[in-house]
Amino acid sequence: MALRYLFLLVGWLAIALGILGIALPVLPTTPFILLAAWCFAKGSPRCHQWLRSNRYFGQMVRDWEAQRGLRRRYRRRAVAMMLVTFSISLLLVPKIWLKIMLVTILVSVLIYLYRLPVIEDASEL
Repeated sequence: MALRYLFLLVGWLAIALGILGIALPVLPTTPFILLAAWCFAKGSPRCHQWLRSNRYFGQMVRDWEAQRGLRRRYRRRAVAMMLVTFSISLLLVPKIWLKIMLVTILVSVLIYLYRLPVIEDASEL
């Protein structure tokens, strides 16, 4: 029973961090939402179903659970948002070591995104 509550707590924390990640370039949204889906699957079928049917995150979660991939439009959107937010961060950060760290994070996440399988969407063909 206590484990169930731990999964719920971590799931909701991951949702909160994922939502923060929409605005903060250092917090990636997708991994936190996928972590929340995994925790909810273990701790609460109701919360898991809520996330799977969520207007903003549901399709991504369903795609990941079914095919461990990402739709091309989501990848394009993620890359565009990352480039914008990281560019702003690079302009605002004064220290060179922080700029190097940001570029390293950006390149690492871009490599990860481009290594994921692409799920073809019928509307994109």
